[in-house]
Amino acid sequence: MSTTRRSLLGAALATPLLGWLTGTAAGAVDGGTDRSGRLGTLTDGWVEVRWTPEAQAQLDRFQAMVDVVAPARVVLDRRGPAVRLPIRSATGDPSLANPPKVHGDGALDGGVSVRTSKGVYRVVNVAGAIKDSLASGRCEVSGAEMGHRSAFHCGLTEGKLTAEPVPAGQPMKVRLSGVPLRPTQQAVDAYTANYGAHPVTVDTVLAYVTAQGTYTPPPAEQ
Repeated sequence: MSTTRRSLLGAALATPLLGWLTGTAAGAVDGGTDRSGRLGTLTDGWVEVRWTPEAQAQLDRFQAMVDVVAPARVVLDRRGPAVRLPIRSATGDPSLANPPKVHGDGALDGGVSVRTSKGVYRVVNVAGAIKDSLASGRCEVSGAEMGHRSAFHCGLTEGKLTAEPVPAGQPMKVRLSGVPLRPTQQAVDAYTANYGAHPVTVDTVLAYVTAQGTYTPPPAEQ
């Protein structure tokens, strides 16, 4: 792998992996979303990514500083910093009765910039998917498109799903909060191959994701 490619990958990993997290916003299927019109849409929403001390340790390892690319913004509270990105578009099924079956795809507006000793990298055009609790996605890092499959396992049963009661078939406010993201073995192996030994395992929570928006179900079958 070239030095440039390694630097870009390092920036994407140090974000941490914001380009791979979008699927939680609408629940998604990488390359397999149902296009039959039986999926609903998510609008007027956002995705918030709050990284953990374990992820911060990897940022520190690269001496990386993270800032936002508008219209994304930083959210600060007693739990520490998070990045909130507006949802550009999202199609899926929030599976209110069975959260692990969430699926769909989505894209976010804005992004982040990551400053390291090797330069400043802009991570934008973030899009992603989730199927069977596995998140994958793609993003653009300083003009280079990057994509990754099965990068994270989403702890959907560990998060909290709330929905506004509405008549059947009507738009409803939904919120999925506190979903932990753990790297897959594939992601851990790729990270190790490029950067050597590290304490991150498949049991390490790198971030918590919260997403909310207005879900409009598909039209009822005639």
